[in-house]
Amino acid sequence: MQKPTTSHLWRCSKYYFQLCLAKGQSSDTVRSKRYGMKKFCAWCFSRGVRRLENVNIELMDDYMEYLNLYRKPQDDEPLCDANKYSLLLCVKSFITKMYNRGLLQTNPLESIDLPTVGRPLPKAIFSADEVEKILAQPLLFGFKGMRDRAILETFFATGIRRIELLNLDIEDIDFEQQLLRVRKGKGKREYILPVSARACEWIVFYLTKLRPKLANIKSGGALFLDDKGRRFRANALSDMASRYVHFAGFKRAGSCHLFRHSTATIMLDNGADIRHVQEML
Repeated sequence: MQKPTTSHLWRCSKYYFQLCLAKGQSSDTVRSKRYGMKKFCAWCFSRGVRRLENVNIELMDDYMEYLNLYRKPQDDEPLCDANKYSLLLCVKSFITKMYNRGLLQTNPLESIDLPTVGRPLPKAIFSADEVEKILAQPLLFGFKGMRDRAILETFFATGIRRIELLNLDIEDIDFEQQLLRVRKGKGKREYILPVSARACEWIVFYLTKLRPKLANIKSGGALFLDDKGRRFRANALSDMASRYVHFAGFKRAGSCHLFRHSTATIMLDNGADIRHVQEML
């Protein structure tokens, strides 16, 4: 990749995204950084700030103030602390990378103090009965609903992340030993997870009765296919999970990650060792 010959903020930002991808960061991570830098650059440009060398702690103080006063257009609510922290950390990481690559003589944000962020408990932890009610909803929606049931069963049985599930291939399931291989886990780790007998039965049903109706020449070895026969996209999985939570009559926000939290909570409630749960997740 070619190093920028200009210190223009957005041109350097695009170089930064290329560096992140070259380092092996996931497309979701880089997409989040693109969002953060786009928001920061738009704010800077509105103030006439367009160059790397114009970014300093004083400017970031003003940006922090802007984020504190910002209200989301869809509901007029302020940004949460975690969102503000993420946006500020994105800029700090960007400036640090530009300094390391020789595009800045000094790192003006090296000593910046980022706001502290607590670690609140997840808002939507579902009980075992509530999970069963959610899992029953896809059965009302034909063969594609049964495909969705197989996906939700896999989420609940393993507690894997959505990015891990969408990257699963057919060969990653060992039905005889009831094991699932995650090849593209967080941090590029590869590990093996146990899968419940019920989840295996749903996956077998999906593979024999449903997947052939969805598959096409572009499907490859992907385990779960969307309505067009392609590997699922992350947002589509979240929308699907949230839809069935809503159909089940729950007002709480819900997505794929709720199954991860619920899996861990239910395992602990049933006597699982906390270290075993930590290792599994």
